[in-house]
Amino acid sequence: MTTTLITGANKGLGFETARCLIEAGHTVYVGARDAHRGQEAATRLGARFVQLDVTDVESVKAAAEFVRADAGRLDVLVNNAGIVGVRKPVGEVTGADMLTTYDTNVFGVVRVTHAFLPLLRASDTAVVVNVSSGLGSLAATADPSRVEFQVMALDYNSSKTALVMITSQYARAYPAIRFNAVDPGYTATDLNGHRGTNTVEEGAEIIVRMASLGADGPTGGFFDRNGPVVW
Repeated sequence: MTTTLITGANKGLGFETARCLIEAGHTVYVGARDAHRGQEAATRLGARFVQLDVTDVESVKAAAEFVRADAGRLDVLVNNAGIVGVRKPVGEVTGADMLTTYDTNVFGVVRVTHAFLPLLRASDTAVVVNVSSGLGSLAATADPSRVEFQVMALDYNSSKTALVMITSQYARAYPAIRFNAVDPGYTATDLNGHRGTNTVEEGAEIIVRMASLGADGPTGGFFDRNGPVVW
């Protein structure tokens, strides 16, 4: 049985990814900050709930210990939890604003990955999927023909760029684990007030695909549903 943890899985892309992977036979741990919402989502999905706040190192450590005691290993980690940031004009964004956004979108991924690495290394075919964005692509945000060109967000966009490099560095350091970043596209979720043009089913497709990689799958890449993302 494939054991999978998804952060921020009580709604949106995380919830849909959990639903698809459970359907594919995974045992899924739904990670969420809010215990009530997380447990409710896990019950609806037929998953296990684990309280996990990616900004709180003790919460992350406790979640890793829970999964270790319950399953002994982790086969798939999906770092999905993220925040949209401060939504300020570029010139008004402060260092404190940047820290707040990075604390979830960047440092949170490192906290979770660091805590779960021993469990991932205990798996024969471990996979890590980091949910980034086309807004983290230098090429996409500089191309006037792309929707990403229209969005200027100093904190959010740069946090998703950083996440791609973090993914690459982990992939180089741990060649036995498949580490990849993904762009779900402009998906209708709470992050954008459900204005996205993709459904959550469409957005989750690339997350599910990369979470299902075998030992011979790619690593250190950045992918959307059409293939490698322009970088």
